[in-house]
Amino acid sequence: MYFFSIVLGGFGAWFVSRHAYLLGLIDRPNERSSHDRPTPKGGGIGILFVFMMVCILNKITICFWIPVTGLSLLSLFGDRINLNPGLRLVVQFGVAFLFLTELDISSLTSVKGFHQFLISILIYVSAAVYVVGTANFFNFMDGINGIAGVTGIIGFSLLGSYGAVAGRNPELSTLSFAMVFACAGFLPFNIPKARVFMGDVGSILLGFVFACIVVAFTHTFSDFVILVCFMFPFYMDELITMMERIIDGQRLTLPHRRHFYQVLVNEGQIAHWKVSLGYGILQLLVGLFVWFIVQQNLLLGVIGIGTLAIIFFFINMKVKNSITGSDRNFSISGGK
Repeated sequence: MYFFSIVLGGFGAWFVSRHAYLLGLIDRPNERSSHDRPTPKGGGIGILFVFMMVCILNKITICFWIPVTGLSLLSLFGDRINLNPGLRLVVQFGVAFLFLTELDISSLTSVKGFHQFLISILIYVSAAVYVVGTANFFNFMDGINGIAGVTGIIGFSLLGSYGAVAGRNPELSTLSFAMVFACAGFLPFNIPKARVFMGDVGSILLGFVFACIVVAFTHTFSDFVILVCFMFPFYMDELITMMERIIDGQRLTLPHRRHFYQVLVNEGQIAHWKVSLGYGILQLLVGLFVWFIVQQNLLLGVIGIGTLAIIFFFINMKVKNSITGSDRNFSISGGK
């Protein structure tokens, strides 16, 4: 299965790179791009093929994989034309709630009676926001060569390993490792030079599936803390960037390139693959550190995560200020 995963991941990237003009899947550079020539996009279609194959072979509930497949195909359509953001969100939340209805996450609370009902609703809504938010975070962070593929390999490797060690759903652990191999198959076509971009079809899928498996593997608060930190750099970069833009009075729906990784590449002139690899190394180290320390002591783990977040924040601000000076509006641009 894993052999076919890496083959399909690579085949999808190769096929789109060869036939992108015929398919209308071309990312043309503009003022918000980090590339300088028209490049095929939608190469993540092979990752979708892997997702479907593994779900079918492992008999994963159709309430999960069919809606997620539909969402990924809608994202592929979005790679051709600009879809209304409102439509995207409606579909994403609909798919998230379909998945969550298959999970008894209300059991996470020991409260009984009417209060249990209210808390259950809060848990479901929070979980849906987390799933949709992660899917979009992954998509927003897919802006330079290799970063989505590297993050997918590290994140799903940690996720699958945690599931196996903790005795969680074995089918979802298998799916996690299959996503690792699918990303590995795609990556050579995207780094160091991009012959094809992953596109929304791949990035939305990876973020959505990652978050869904996190929710499925979460039996305790400690589980959630550990699992979320398997994608620490993506969450931190996106949250800090959103905070900066809100403070500066910028609309969050407007294009930009204020992400830390974008500044390193565009203003700092650091090679894409170096930044992507650096994010992957940080992701692996933080993930393993949090996994170990939270299992020893949850409070100590939370303090450690907070410390890491503060360090990331100050490094982010120091580097941005040193590269761009005092102009905080340097980044009203972005893209892949």
